[in-house]
Amino acid sequence: MPTNLIILIAALIVALLVFRALLSLLKTVISTAVALIVIVVILMVFGFTPQDLMQEIINLPQTLKHLLTEARKLLGVML
Repeated sequence: MPTNLIILIAALIVALLVFRALLSLLKTVISTAVALIVIVVILMVFGFTPQDLMQEIINLPQTLKHLLTEARKLLGVML
């Protein structure tokens, strides 16, 4: 079998794998973007702005820390 044919087949297989990976990535990006748009639109229906959402995302680590602290206090009382 000629070497060129083997390299051509290998190149086609690699190109197919790269194409499938990029297609999968594109699907993920599109589905994530659609989900974010739906969330923002639903929040806007209830009177929240995208800036409110961003502020909550920024405050998320502090909120989670407070929640964990309160949970530990509650569990400490129960134990």
